[in-house]
Amino acid sequence: MLLAAATAAGAQNFPVRAVKLVVPFPPGGATDIIGRLVAAKMQEVWGQAVVVDNRPGAGTVVATDYVAKSPAEGYTLGMVVTAHVINPSLRANMPFDTVRDLAGVTQVSIQHLVLAANPDFPASNVAELIALARKNPGSLAYATPGAGTAMHLSFELLKSAAGIDVLHVPYKGGAPAQQDVVGGRVPLLMDVLYAAEPLVRAGKLKVLALMSPQRTAAPYPIVAETVPGVSALSIVGIVVPAATPRPLVERLSTDIARAVKSSDLAERMRELGMEPVGSTPAEFDGYIRAEIAKWAPVVKASGAKAD
Repeated sequence: MLLAAATAAGAQNFPVRAVKLVVPFPPGGATDIIGRLVAAKMQEVWGQAVVVDNRPGAGTVVATDYVAKSPAEGYTLGMVVTAHVINPSLRANMPFDTVRDLAGVTQVSIQHLVLAANPDFPASNVAELIALARKNPGSLAYATPGAGTAMHLSFELLKSAAGIDVLHVPYKGGAPAQQDVVGGRVPLLMDVLYAAEPLVRAGKLKVLALMSPQRTAAPYPIVAETVPGVSALSIVGIVVPAATPRPLVERLSTDIARAVKSSDLAERMRELGMEPVGSTPAEFDGYIRAEIAKWAPVVKASGAKAD
């Protein structure tokens, strides 16, 4: 009882020193931007410095391994993306157990995925794409920001459900993938909507559909309207070491979720093409487990391997 009381008191007094937010990508990208927005807001809320620590590498594993092995005191938070739930199936020698070694704090946001094409591509919707792919098996190709990414496996999910054969062309990042589709070297693109939308508005890409489970505010159809059950989202969330005291995890979640839903931060996220979430620890842990199970057979069927 004394220990529980002390733990609860510690959670109430948190933080008494600087907090580190570990981001699994280099500075400047979308995940880094949202990480810095969250860090700035939490610094304002907590009255303590919140320092962004960029640790790119191994498809986000470098950063998350650092978090998993950090002291479980609430002072090292890890930002995770969809790769967090794909890596357990994609990578044979993970240095940590995604479920046992880490605890979910909150899901920060979702990002919509878009299936787009060069404007000259003969198909303008998913039904036409499927018909074209069935007529010419193996002759079409799609570009993504990399093998094993949410974008890659989302298209593989579509391929499996629709029974089509389309070649994957992985790139090292979204920008080169976009440019090769714009230039006509690859006809199709799967990417996050906020990254591709400026090219859509400029007439350099056309949208076939979003991978979202329901229609969004964006004026685009969704894949599931043509191929039922096929949907995927990109996410950003926050985790801590699994041994972090539960009252502290709950405190972190309450504070960050409230900040994520606050008018100024939520509005800025929407401007970046992200939808704020702010879930509970139990909700985020449940999401992580469900998504690991969802992607495992997709990874196996695709034959995807970590670069």
